[in-house]
Amino acid sequence: MDPEAIAERVWPGRRVTLEPLGGGITNRNFKVDLDGETLVLRIGGKDTELLGIDRSVEHGASLAAAAAGIGPEVVGFVEPEGYLVTRYIEGRPVPPEEMRSPARIRQVAGTLRRFHDGPGVPGRFDSFRIVEAYCVTARAHGVRIPDAYEPAKETAAAIERARGAEGGRTRPCHNDLLNANFIDDGELRIVDWEYAGMGDRFFDLANFSVNHELGENENHGLVAAYFRESRAADLDALVLMRFMSDFREAMWGVVQQGISELDFDFVAYADNHFARLDRTAFDDGFRAALERSEAPA
Repeated sequence: MDPEAIAERVWPGRRVTLEPLGGGITNRNFKVDLDGETLVLRIGGKDTELLGIDRSVEHGASLAAAAAGIGPEVVGFVEPEGYLVTRYIEGRPVPPEEMRSPARIRQVAGTLRRFHDGPGVPGRFDSFRIVEAYCVTARAHGVRIPDAYEPAKETAAAIERARGAEGGRTRPCHNDLLNANFIDDGELRIVDWEYAGMGDRFFDLANFSVNHELGENENHGLVAAYFRESRAADLDALVLMRFMSDFREAMWGVVQQGISELDFDFVAYADNHFARLDRTAFDDGFRAALERSEAPA
């Protein structure tokens, strides 16, 4: 739908100026100037429900993030389409190299902990089931499933067994902690809550870690800051779920090959993440973490 027509429907009779915001490859986001007020209008992409996105869940999670002081204020929610209107954050992006600094890692740990320890949000995010659902959806849309899927699925099954009951203890999570989703306005804010849901907090920690290419020392710093103590089992869980972060991202790229209308190379995107998770699977540290986690207590 034309964004001007949507703006007219949301703010009938008012003078609205729209400016496209870049960065996303699923939705269209617009900076809205409305009588001196600056907002963001978020228009979901085509068939995003096939990616596991529920706009009512996104709305609920966005409200929770705003209440926790880590997300933008939610101004409106347009049904039935699920267009989201939030307050524009006057801040700056945080470069990945800065995000890897000890101070930023401690700040991220505290920000995530605040959300994870907060009240529940709508929806469920289970990375093990999501990759399976993406495989079914991709096949239904005529996409060839990469050969790398089956061996990755076997490794995922081993990780799920290793996570055991701990993996089933759900917390409200963001689940898409790309660098572009962080904004500094004096505080560290997180935007784009469309994949949020109740899930494994170690997926969030691992998702941040792998997306920001944290090394071993930085991973130690992240889990130590998050839990306020250093425990080997927490670091092992983070290492294992880094694999699941890339597996989800790879299969997300596979599904997009069948449903997206955007001019983007989703084949290369999926291949890159499959290549990275394959390197992870053969890494000595990952294998050792898996063996320790699978060993009987």
